[in-house]
Amino acid sequence: MTNLPPRSLITRLGIPPTLAWGYLGLLLFMIGDGVESGYLSPYLIDQGISESRVALLFTVYGVAAAIAAWLSGVLSDLWGPRRVMWAGLGIWGVFQLLFLVAALPATSYPLMMLGYGLRGLGYPLFAYGFLVWIAGVAPRARLSTAMGWFWFAFTGGLPTLGSLVASGLIPHIGAYATLWAALVLVAAGGLIALLLVRDGRGDKWPRAGGEGQQSDGEGPLATLLGSVTILWRNPRVGIGSLVRVINTASQFGFFVIMPIHFTKTVGFSLTQWLHLLSAMFATNIFANLLCGVIGDRLGWRHTIAWVGGAGCTLSTLLLFYVPEAAGANFPLALAVAAFYGATLAGYVPVSALMPSLEPKHKGQALAALNLGAGASTFVGPAVVAAFVGPLGVEGVVWIFAGMYAVSTVLALFLKLPDDAGRAADAAAPADADAAGADGRPGTTSTASAPA
Repeated sequence: MTNLPPRSLITRLGIPPTLAWGYLGLLLFMIGDGVESGYLSPYLIDQGISESRVALLFTVYGVAAAIAAWLSGVLSDLWGPRRVMWAGLGIWGVFQLLFLVAALPATSYPLMMLGYGLRGLGYPLFAYGFLVWIAGVAPRARLSTAMGWFWFAFTGGLPTLGSLVASGLIPHIGAYATLWAALVLVAAGGLIALLLVRDGRGDKWPRAGGEGQQSDGEGPLATLLGSVTILWRNPRVGIGSLVRVINTASQFGFFVIMPIHFTKTVGFSLTQWLHLLSAMFATNIFANLLCGVIGDRLGWRHTIAWVGGAGCTLSTLLLFYVPEAAGANFPLALAVAAFYGATLAGYVPVSALMPSLEPKHKGQALAALNLGAGASTFVGPAVVAAFVGPLGVEGVVWIFAGMYAVSTVLALFLKLPDDAGRAADAAAPADADAAGADGRPGTTSTASAPA
């Protein structure tokens, strides 16, 4: 009986009670994964690795992450989410050890490519495996909220609290030892999630008829291929995946160039930059929850277009030009960093919209969403690697701003497949029609679409 009050509170918050430990484990795992995000780039440059080679290393890492993100849904269907998460934890640990024990001490770029590059397979398998688990467990009426808490934990760790941990540890134990601390945090978070979550649906996944799963009896190969062909079978899903790529492309690109720009050019210390990064994504994690509510009220695609696309177009430029003009003015830099983090959250409703664009193949649509999320981890560094040389940091920032402007237009095409039908249905309430046309749930089953 003593366990009933906290479980009741967890339920009211929209967290599936059987997965509560998983959210905590995910948070710790992503804190460990995010420890390096604010300083690994300048640290490697200080070890004698050129800026372009560092960008290439981050790009390879991103390619591996994109592949793992895409596969996480299919492998969860085959093995169950728990086994996929075990695989992600094991991969992360093994290749982090290779990176720390062999690559960094020898300053071996090929070993860095092997260790750090392949480590990119780890976190998407763990995190997005848990995302699929949530999709199969959370009640339909609270699924969007449950997904909102997923992104709260995900971004709370990478890079928000991760950067804060790094800023606290580096002055005391050094940059290299801090990478070992990251391994400890990842291991702790992974074991908490995998050993304390007792929900049996993570071990044997429903192959037919389960909520959010394959309802048409498709085999694993068909599902694997379908998660790619859906990008052109349903052009709206393809557009949604592209919008998701654009969403965080600048974030991963900025991990490469902004630590260097803010410390070497603007004049902030590394600790100040890490505090800015923490504030940026502290704002983001709370804005994620807020934008989920805004999306339900103002429309999913309108929130994506105007809060996300238009907002990020402006905030990306301000993040560069305000410190460029004001110098190492911490309060001003803090304000524009927080604004950038908040506008990134404007894309949160795309997680609800994507599966609703293909209601008969929600699993494939979710795989396409994960593919877009994973692709952003290498598209951002790839843009930096290709253009920072000829165009400089300013040119790269304008490219990212242009990408966000394009996503504003693309998002307006993401109408739900039954919009026209509801609009033509004279018997439907007017407010339900308006809701559907805006791309948010009306009175139909789209209200329970995965977030």
